[in-house]
Amino acid sequence: MQGTQIRPARPDDEERIRRFLAGLSLHTQTLRFFTGVSAPAAGLVRTLLALDERRDALVAITEGGEIVGHAMSFRGDCADVEVAVVVADQWQGRGIGPRLIDVLLLRASVRGARTVGMDVLGENRRVLRLVRRLWPDAEMKVTSGSVEVTAMIDPLSLFAEQGSVGTPLTA
Repeated sequence: MQGTQIRPARPDDEERIRRFLAGLSLHTQTLRFFTGVSAPAAGLVRTLLALDERRDALVAITEGGEIVGHAMSFRGDCADVEVAVVVADQWQGRGIGPRLIDVLLLRASVRGARTVGMDVLGENRRVLRLVRRLWPDAEMKVTSGSVEVTAMIDPLSLFAEQGSVGTPLTA
């Protein structure tokens, strides 16, 4: 996490997000998107940067301004908010993913979300371990090679993790 900061995604991140996606290994692309995205389509890039009443998006950036992590949420069908996160291969294991989730859920909680959902490929053991650590009581349902996760958002712990910060990042 050191050497990075988290902020809301912006429309001027389009080229940076395109480079970020193209730089992900095929394995990481598949774990996040369930397919490879070596040449990201313009529609995908726009979706990843969209902020509106239904969607939120955050990026983790280096001091040099390069994107090394992306997280998004949207109003879900099975949960109040569904989330998806991806971190650049060389930045994985440094706490960026959990930090992106914390900030994203804090922002969603402020907007009234109480449950979180996500679809995780069954082979994504790292994320499934993270889910069990963050939400030991999460409901996990296996369907067609993926795991549908639904859990309660604990706003008190999210606010406590933010320390003395008064409000979550604002768009």
